[in-house]
Amino acid sequence: MTVPEVDAIVIGSGPNGLVAANLLADAGWDVLVLEAEDTPGGSVRTAEITAPGFHNDLFSSCYPFGVASPILAGLDLARHGLRWRHAPHPLAHVLPDQRGVRLGATAADTAASVSAFAPADGDAWLAEYELWQRVRDSLIDAILRPFPPVRPALALGRALGAADGLRFARLGLSSVRGFTGERFAGEGARVLFAGNAMHTDLSPDGAGSAVFGWLLSMLAQEVGFPVPAGGAGALTSALVARLAERGGGVHCARKVARVLTARGIAVGVQDVTGERFRARKAVLADVHPIPLYRDLVGVDRLPARLVRDLSHFTFDDATVKINWALSGPIPWLTPEAHGAAVVHLGADLNGISRFATDLACGAEPVHPFVLLGQMSTADPSRSPAGTEAVWAYFHVPRGLDWTPDRLHRYTDLAESLLERHAPGFRSMILGRAVQSPPDLQGRNPSLVEGGVNAGTAALSQQLLFRPLPGLGRADTPIDRLYLAGAGAHPGGAVHGGPGANAARAALARNGIAGDVYATMIGGLHRMIYR
Repeated sequence: MTVPEVDAIVIGSGPNGLVAANLLADAGWDVLVLEAEDTPGGSVRTAEITAPGFHNDLFSSCYPFGVASPILAGLDLARHGLRWRHAPHPLAHVLPDQRGVRLGATAADTAASVSAFAPADGDAWLAEYELWQRVRDSLIDAILRPFPPVRPALALGRALGAADGLRFARLGLSSVRGFTGERFAGEGARVLFAGNAMHTDLSPDGAGSAVFGWLLSMLAQEVGFPVPAGGAGALTSALVARLAERGGGVHCARKVARVLTARGIAVGVQDVTGERFRARKAVLADVHPIPLYRDLVGVDRLPARLVRDLSHFTFDDATVKINWALSGPIPWLTPEAHGAAVVHLGADLNGISRFATDLACGAEPVHPFVLLGQMSTADPSRSPAGTEAVWAYFHVPRGLDWTPDRLHRYTDLAESLLERHAPGFRSMILGRAVQSPPDLQGRNPSLVEGGVNAGTAALSQQLLFRPLPGLGRADTPIDRLYLAGAGAHPGGAVHGGPGANAARAALARNGIAGDVYATMIGGLHRMIYR
């Protein structure tokens, strides 16, 4: 029986896997993508799950980093049908007392909104945005490039200088509470940063939360919270079409059961039916690193110290996601929420901290902090004229038994919160689809218990420590096997960073100095895992 043979096999067709496949195809490689699900896209998919004509994103929706990413920009996906849509303004945070703050379409608009809480905060916001404009290109490059990002770091140093560089490094280690307490007097600006930090699993009081909140706030200020026209799946469709144009293929319903190795080198994969596929140059895995190592590779083929490290991997919080089809826009009492792509609600700064503490203690939250997307407000094509497609998600403790009663209780918590801030919300519901942590993982196995970032964003699991203590690179101890998913550096969000880094590593391994590269990487791995 002939075994299909290609230059590279990519396991998983999430955005990182498709980015990696496209970059390798650009280099002239013959690439095959194997996807376990019936449709490609990983966490970037859209379907009618609430009511006819309502296009709900099954997982992620808004992609500020996707628009800002030089990786995705370099693929020219507009030529393959991708169009971005924007709400009138990116974000609103609704406080428990119905006051609201708006991250506006312009920095001046946001400054005016935060100034309503404290007059000097508008100038402080503008100062942060000016800093962002100074460091933007070099910072994004440093985040997305393989570790260590020497050239981008040098460029960032030149942009900041010694004095500001030292203080910027301090920002990277600070908590949201500490950072905003030093710069802002009012609650408005503080909750914008804190709410954005909660797109990760970091408490506003946790070290490193400030840089995540600052980065997403500044990205939103620059590019908004953009969404693909027609649904998140349009981004996947553009990546698949681009790959097909270059001769690459995506085979769905092909679940990989094993990475095949010979003498410590990845040589192909075997699917659950027993069919084998040979890879001449590389295997790239856009799957969660823990099942990759434990199940697809097997602990018997890995260094003992790496196997021990697997038990110390920290997952991010579990997630509940609710999708609604509404008969009209949400009737918010708070003016700032109208026209926002994303709305944060349910807590002030202290309330967010209490919610995060509950999660850390494994306690079920009574007052969840909710992140909500008004998708028809951003893209009217998502639902029939005059209606609204909406999602909301919030974190919950891991390890719960998801009975129908528990899921109903959480759904009622979210809808009761919305009814308080938008009286009449419940009467507008035409359809509803609730996704529990097992539901999210069932549709995408990389979302372990619905964890959206493939592992904690804590500093202890970033850079050299993502996903495990190592090199912070796509290379693994198995030669020609590369981490290409969000579990690898630089982590979650739809920007293509992990996929691009995996493709670069594979190209370097197969370049003119490939043997030298392999010797260097192999030596470093032996030193780390001996």
